[in-house]
Amino acid sequence: MPRTLFAAALLLFAAALLLSASLAQANPPQDLRNPLIDYDGFARNVQEVRQLRAQRRLTEEEFLRMAREPGTVVLDARSERLYRLRHVRGAVNLSFPEFTAETLAAVIPTRDTRVLIYCNNNFEGAPASMPTKAIGAALNVSTFVSLYTYGYRNVYELGPAVDVTRSTLEFDGIELGRS
Repeated sequence: MPRTLFAAALLLFAAALLLSASLAQANPPQDLRNPLIDYDGFARNVQEVRQLRAQRRLTEEEFLRMAREPGTVVLDARSERLYRLRHVRGAVNLSFPEFTAETLAAVIPTRDTRVLIYCNNNFEGAPASMPTKAIGAALNVSTFVSLYTYGYRNVYELGPAVDVTRSTLEFDGIELGRS
């Protein structure tokens, strides 16, 4: 009998610990709250963007045609180091961690401007300048969501993975001997 009582008390104690831990996560202490970070808002934006992004993914040919049209900005949100090594000709670089309302406005004339995006995972055959990221961490997804969050609604994304040696897109960069 004492063993059963002890086991029941231990089980009750473990359940109380689990309950208090889940309550603590649901209601973080005041010192952990940050009004400048909104995970739930981010999650809502991801859901809002999902269908729009699916409709705005482009073939290589569509991307090339749209990039040539006046008033279109091709945005490379990769690091400056990778951009310098190789980038789509005509692209402007604003590294994703540097996105703010001000920095975006400096490279994209208006929120109605057509913006084309690409990332490392759109290209194969250039591992030094376009290293493949984990599929769930591809920069296109974060870039699309962030641009949407900042009010840019005319965003399109290169869809396929393109072999740089057979691509119809033109590239510039140190890796190619041209900046």
